[in-house]
Amino acid sequence: MGTDLVSINNIGPATARSLIAAGIPDAATLRALGAHEAYRALLLAGERPHFIGYYVLQMALQGRPWNDCKGAEKDALRQRFDALVSEVKGGSSAGIEAALKEIGLLQP
Repeated sequence: MGTDLVSINNIGPATARSLIAAGIPDAATLRALGAHEAYRALLLAGERPHFIGYYVLQMALQGRPWNDCKGAEKDALRQRFDALVSEVKGGSSAGIEAALKEIGLLQP
């Protein structure tokens, strides 16, 4: 195993366990994949989408504090996050929205 994931600032033990479960065993692999593709792996492994987790991973790989993401940069990351989540979900609605659409209370 290469460099320990928790050696990257902003990545704690819980995130490291999730990354390992998603097939990202070490910091070198994470850096090679990049934050966006690593987050895709997390989603495919069953992690629930959470925007803060997405941008924290982005900031971590840039060596920046997790809360350094602001303004236009944060807005752009939100768009990339939303597109990724939609792509991984296959563009379909989930949860209550899907149920409401099924019974005709929301437009498809």
